[in-house]
This record gives sequence, C-alpha cells and structure tokens, in this order.
Amino acid sequence: MRKSIIIDKNMKEKWPAVRVGCLQYKVRVEKKNEAMWDYLKKDIYKKTKDAIFDFGINEIPNIKESRAAYKAFGKDPGRYRVSSEALIRRIGQGKGLYEVNTVVDTNNLISIESGFSAGSYDTACIEDNLTLRIGREGESYKGIGKEEIKINALPVIADKNGPIGSSTSDSERAMITEKTTEVLTLIYSFSNNKDLERALEYGKEYMIKYAGAAGIEVWIAE
Repeated sequence: MRKSIIIDKNMKEKWPAVRVGCLQYKVRVEKKNEAMWDYLKKDIYKKTKDAIFDFGINEIPNIKESRAAYKAFGKDPGRYRVSSEALIRRIGQGKGLYEVNTVVDTNNLISIESGFSAGSYDTACIEDNLTLRIGREGESYKGIGKEEIKINALPVIADKNGPIGSSTSDSERAMITEKTTEVLTLIYSFSNNKDLERALEYGKEYMIKYAGAAGIEVWIAE
C-alpha cells in the first residue's frame, strides 16, 4: 500500500518551495553492487569535485537552497548540515563514502548527483500516513550509528509514533537492512526548480539498475 505524505502548513509558510519526491518499491537488499561503485567513483566523484570547484560547496545548486531553508526553520546549516552537503564534503576531502548496502548506497548516489538530501525507509517499520514538518523543541531520536540527535527545528518526516528521519540524519527505527523487502525513498527538495523531477527520473533508473527495485511507484508530495 502506497504511503500517504503531507507537508505541514507551518513548514510551507516558512519555506513555500518545499516538496518531497517519493519512490516506493519492492526490493531484495544486497551487500554491494560493484557496477554502482564503479560509476560513482569514475563519473560522479569527478562531477562532484568539478561542482565544488565551480561553486564552492555552500553554493552548489540545491544545497544552497537547503541551507537557506534550514535558516528559515531556525537551524544553523553550518552545524547541522543537509545530508547531501555532508556527503559531498567527504568526496571533496578525499575521504570517500561508507559502503552500507545496495539501497543505501544508491540512495547516497541520488543525493550526491542531485544536491538534494535523500532518505530510504523500511515501510514495514512506519505507519501509512506520514507528515513532513519542522522538528519540535525537545524532540530527538537515536541516529544510525550515532547517539541521540536533537532534531528540533530540522525538517523531519514523522508518523503517529513520532519522527523517523530528517534531511540531516535518519533514525534507527526504519533503517534499511538486508531483511528489508519494501522501501520508501524520499528526496527532500527546498528548491523552486525542476531538478526534483529529474532526480526522480534517474533515481528510479538507479534503484532498478543498482538495487534491483521492482514495482516502483513515483510521485511528488507538495
């Protein structure tokens, strides 16, 4: 069953351009796709380093707008970076990326190429109705491989049981493992352009090609 996603009115008022690209699909999660990593290292790393040279990281398209949205929500984008910026900084510093599994690695590829934060969630661990909203005072969750993350003033995706993830760092609750059979991938856009539509197009292709996704449904919540 396709998940329902709405954007909170208060968030829309503070940043009218916010939209969420959605990909929901069946999958058999594997440890690694060698072809994806070859493409990432041979093509995307170079494009990313070129973008850093041309713009500077803070001015890369879609990262720039995301940083501005964070300020509008009341979060310092220098301390709490959108995940796409954090990934691109690692590439720029020559650190490379962590290998997790085929879904998470492909998710990160989409994020790096688009400049948008992307998050992938195990649909079995979340409710059917989700809301993208601004994190509330005192809210936090256990991050993936991290301690408690304070998510007040961050863009967060939540169900009736509370926040699941954010455009900075996701929680453990719906993390993708090799037991996951259905995934919801969200692309968080704070830009008033058509890059989200393009990211959904190649994102769908990448998930099929590199993660073995099947029966993909694609839509935009706005």
